[in-house]
Amino acid sequence: MSTETLTHDEHHDHGPESGLKRWLFTTNHKDIGTLYLLFSLLMFFVGGAMAMVIRAELFQPGLQFVDPAFYNQMTTMHALIMIFGAVMPAFVGLANWMLPMMVGAPDMALPRMNNWSFWILPFAFTLLLSTLFMPGGAPAGGWTMYPPLVLQLGDAFPFLIFSVHLMGASSIMGAINIIVTIMNMRAPGMSLLKMPLFPWTWLITAYLLIAVMPVLAGAVTMLLTDQFFGTSFFTASGGGDPVMFQHIFWFFGHPEVYIMILPAFGIISEVIPTFARKKLFGYEAMVYATASIAFLSFIVWAHHMFTVGMPLSGQLFFMISTMLIAVPTGVKVFNWVATMWRGAMTFETPMLFALAFLFLFTIGGFSGLMLAIVPADLQYHDSYFVVAHFHYVLVPGAIFSIMCAVYYWLPKWTGHMYNETLGKWHFWLSTIFVNVTFFPQHFLGLAGMPRRIPDYSTQFADFNWISSVGAFGFGLSQLLFVYIIFSCIRGGQKATDRVWEGSHGLEWTLPSPAPYHSFETAPEIR
Repeated sequence: MSTETLTHDEHHDHGPESGLKRWLFTTNHKDIGTLYLLFSLLMFFVGGAMAMVIRAELFQPGLQFVDPAFYNQMTTMHALIMIFGAVMPAFVGLANWMLPMMVGAPDMALPRMNNWSFWILPFAFTLLLSTLFMPGGAPAGGWTMYPPLVLQLGDAFPFLIFSVHLMGASSIMGAINIIVTIMNMRAPGMSLLKMPLFPWTWLITAYLLIAVMPVLAGAVTMLLTDQFFGTSFFTASGGGDPVMFQHIFWFFGHPEVYIMILPAFGIISEVIPTFARKKLFGYEAMVYATASIAFLSFIVWAHHMFTVGMPLSGQLFFMISTMLIAVPTGVKVFNWVATMWRGAMTFETPMLFALAFLFLFTIGGFSGLMLAIVPADLQYHDSYFVVAHFHYVLVPGAIFSIMCAVYYWLPKWTGHMYNETLGKWHFWLSTIFVNVTFFPQHFLGLAGMPRRIPDYSTQFADFNWISSVGAFGFGLSQLLFVYIIFSCIRGGQKATDRVWEGSHGLEWTLPSPAPYHSFETAPEIR
């Protein structure tokens, strides 16, 4: 029997594969999942530290701590690290841990490639972070890398491009692995429409990744040849067009947003039925809604570009198609609420994070609809309203769902229960501070404060200091998260085999009657 099909417990035997060698050469999906999750946690704090620099500078008007060039480097690096280093590897880590078990496979289909796809990442981010110490400094052209700004970077530029290529290669390998595992290694009798929702959302996400990562690779390679090989793809003086870069970039960039949220939908679809003690409402509708969102994500990219001077017919098409995405998203939100309806709900930490996701992600969705309206977008574009919008999607959306998944599956991963009281403290601190941080930014944007600036007019001072206080509160709250995880790994109360029922007295043998639809028996027809 090969090592990759051993159980996780057998892997812990301190034989020749123990220590550093075990982690370097492992092909066990659980080990690789753990590596992804720990790497993502590290990058979450590195990217978070950069956000703290940004918010410290914006605490009051004037230039306090950093010069404008370094401030721009921080906004660029914060975004690249949070997207490619924190959110995406965390979802891939969760997929590595849970997918084989959810579809009944002994491991991922391509275990050695799995190991390789992880170990590319530390090198990619070492390259990216090393640009901070180069002459001229780190990339400061925004995470979107728009020309001509990004072409003025100096020594850091080729390192930025190479690190983006490495991140893309890692993502594509991970996606291929997930597709092959789901398609070829499902348990006998498990048709696609019998799969749990988390594998479904990841299957769709993996196809998105394979479709759009090469587009990003092409765009950044064209930037590279413009800089070093005399081409003029995006250089106006040579007959090129910088707006073409925006089209290519956002054709990648918009599906990328859904790559960061579809696995979150899968997690929420696992957690809510567990704590509502009911089956997921409208399973097939959820699958088709996810597929519809993925399809529509390819035809809405230019809503990021309403201000470039596109024809009216283009603006109308992208406005209407963007609004259309709200329909399948609304179906999902409706189904989650319907799942909870008349359920026997309890509110452990994973459920709290799932509920916060439901409310706060919906706020991000509504502000996205506002940005889809062309005449309004001309006012909101490149203002703090946009910053508030996408942070409401990514922090209470993607990051809360990752935290939700960690609390939900920690007992399964470690065999121990985490400290529920501390988990709830972490939830409430995170939820309060995330709103204190990002809600005022809607008002700043509507009042006209542009994004990506280190200094601002005094009229914006009040909301900015509130936002900065919230950001530092949120950042410090995450130290509690790390403490909870590591104290759970070290030991604690043993988890039972029915962790969300048996150990908390949540069986149906409660004094109150079972809910009307218990799914134990067919409901009466009334």
